[in-house]
Amino acid sequence: MSEALHPAAPHHLPGFITAPGDTDVLMVVMGIFLIGTILAVGNFYLHLHTLPERLAHKSQKLQFEIVAVLGLLALFTHNHLFWVIGLFLAMIDLPDFASPLRRIAGSVEKLAGVPPEPDPTEPPPETAGHAAVTNSGAAKSEAKSHA
Repeated sequence: MSEALHPAAPHHLPGFITAPGDTDVLMVVMGIFLIGTILAVGNFYLHLHTLPERLAHKSQKLQFEIVAVLGLLALFTHNHLFWVIGLFLAMIDLPDFASPLRRIAGSVEKLAGVPPEPDPTEPPPETAGHAAVTNSGAAKSEAKSHA
């Protein structure tokens, strides 16, 4: 005894309707697409979020650090004003005020007769003298061995 289909029932089902117990291929494909889209949008968001830091990377160290802190504040507080301020600060080239002021201070020290402070970027003068003594000692020992 086969039952007859109801006259209002469709005789052909669309391809996205699966039979009971079969794998729903459309759901699997859409799940993978959703995960990929979420990862791509998140990557784009983080790339866009670091734009001020990447712009300020070639500028002065202090300016870069301020922009980085503003970017972190924007990320953790969800306050977009910090990000906008960081972007504007990264796009502005701040003039170097420290170098001329350092030169003025050095000139005033020379005029006053105060010995200048050693530059922290240069090696201390003792190492140069120590190297000369070491080399002359090596030359003396070499001269004694040849004699």
